[in-house]
Amino acid sequence: MKAKRMPGRLLPRAFFEAPPEFVAPRLLGKILVHRMRSGILAGRIVEVEAYLGPHNLPPDPAAHTHRGPTPRNQVLFGPAGFAYIYSIYGRYFCANVSCETEGLGSGVLIRALEPVAGANQMAKNRGLAPGAPVRLLTSGPGRLCEALGLNRMKHNGLDLTAEDSPLQMRDDGMVPPDVLVTVRIGITHAADWPLRFAVAGNPCVSGPRSLTGQRILLR
Repeated sequence: MKAKRMPGRLLPRAFFEAPPEFVAPRLLGKILVHRMRSGILAGRIVEVEAYLGPHNLPPDPAAHTHRGPTPRNQVLFGPAGFAYIYSIYGRYFCANVSCETEGLGSGVLIRALEPVAGANQMAKNRGLAPGAPVRLLTSGPGRLCEALGLNRMKHNGLDLTAEDSPLQMRDDGMVPPDVLVTVRIGITHAADWPLRFAVAGNPCVSGPRSLTGQRILLR
């Protein structure tokens, strides 16, 4: 892993201080970067899901915050632009970013990345051979956290907008030409809410290969 130069510019906190259904599609094309002493691991965001805070009517029953603040979800009730990392099945992790203003409890789940830097190290982290298909590296929230070496113990609560943070969200100016909005996947509650956003045609998008949905224009 040789890459040490940070791509693009750091996203400001104001970017995240908006409702998650507004932030989520605008995160497509942005870059999630894990900076380490040996270099950087980075991936371009190609799929996300918005989860609404309990102040919404009706509250989002699929959100971790729908019953209010707890020790587990307290990051989401804090300022915008912070990493909320949680575990699933006792083995895998999922990465989210807090949105809106303090106390509202909303966020965006990062569902898939397209590797930008450190692909061979990502493959190693995933137990795969160098040159493995990118879809096997960062397609899906559990895979991308494993590929980037992210876990709740070390990375939950990190400020993604801080220059000295090892985990950052950055912008190199890329805007996806074709974005789809679909229902969320992998959940049982409010599964019909159209809050999943993905870059059409990208091989790293998780779920079925034949992605369908309504096309939207990013501004």
